[in-house]
Amino acid sequence: MERPDRPLAPDQSLVPMRPFDKVDVDRPSSARIYDYFLGGAHNFEVDREAAVALQQAHPAIGLGMRANRSYLRRAVSFLTSAGIDQFLDLGSGIPTVGNVHEIAQRTNPDAHVVYVDLEPIAVTHGNTILAGNDRAVAIHADLRRPAEVLDHPDTKAMLDLERPIALIVAGVLQYVSDADDPAGVIAGYTDRLVPGSYLAMSHPSQDDLTHERKAGTSTVGTVYDRTATPFTYRTRSRFEALFTGLDLVEPGVVHMWSWHADADGEHNELDGRLTGFAGVARLP
Repeated sequence: MERPDRPLAPDQSLVPMRPFDKVDVDRPSSARIYDYFLGGAHNFEVDREAAVALQQAHPAIGLGMRANRSYLRRAVSFLTSAGIDQFLDLGSGIPTVGNVHEIAQRTNPDAHVVYVDLEPIAVTHGNTILAGNDRAVAIHADLRRPAEVLDHPDTKAMLDLERPIALIVAGVLQYVSDADDPAGVIAGYTDRLVPGSYLAMSHPSQDDLTHERKAGTSTVGTVYDRTATPFTYRTRSRFEALFTGLDLVEPGVVHMWSWHADADGEHNELDGRLTGFAGVARLP
């Protein structure tokens, strides 16, 4: 497989808690697969083999992951321009170019960021990168447990929950099964955020794909079954329902590569080859 160019995507491993010194190098990790597609170096042979299988089944998948990363960049830029200076990034994955703190602090050096992940490599490497940055931290926690995340000592030290916060859930809910109630998970966070906070989300889908392309995306799930984070596609309507009760920012829920798209039409080539949706909403 041709190695992807290094672009500006978060990811996560929703696995049972485990010590940081125990990293399973015999089982692929969704976070490390994502790192590979983004041009990162924090992945193992088992992850690269899984990435090859994914791209063989669904050739546009790497482009989709990088489109998600670009959406994250645009969303954070929008949020900082809206005056948000606190960010909680769930399932942040292994840090690579275009992290939330880099984007936000470029505009506002005083912006505070908390990254959340269950992949030990993502957290430990994240804190290595953030050494010396007293306005950003990575914590080891399960995003499916909002209280665990919001009441974590580092979260409470870094973020003021009495002020607006941007909750980032970019390219992560596909790893939260229906049994884990993704709508309930999101509500567990938004119920504790003050009005004026924002929710930024993106999610892959099979909507509008041909039968042949859907067959390829179905194989994606088989590959991810080898990881600790099985993969779930959701329709646009199910994704949009996650914003219920919030005020969607224009243009609402759209393909992730078209949300506040750059002038050069970045990622328009994905239309018809892959489907993924994104949106940003404000808590009224």
